Amino acid sequence: MRQRTLSILWPAFLMAGCLEAMVFAVIDPGDLRWFGGPPIEWSISAIYTVTFGIFWFIIAASGAITTLLALSEHEINQVDAGQDRSIDLQQPQADAAVPTSDR
Repeated sequence: MRQRTLSILWPAFLMAGCLEAMVFAVIDPGDLRWFGGPPIEWSISAIYTVTFGIFWFIIAASGAITTLLALSEHEINQVDAGQDRSIDLQQPQADAAVPTSDR
């Protein structure tokens, strides 16, 4: 689990750095405004830090979703202790209640 998490976060960290460099090569952080309204009155380093965090979160979320979608059914339904808790949909469960009508 730790290796999978780090394999998502580390590339996302690197790409967030690249994306921030590309964005701020074109945009001056001192010229940013709140949705066209008043200017953002933060320090330049605060703008860089918050923007990097947003980029890192979005890229890491994309990587996590991709990793989740790449997992097999068996990997998703597996418990940490190694037990398989998947439900066999072909066999009816013994404790399932069967609805009856009161006519």
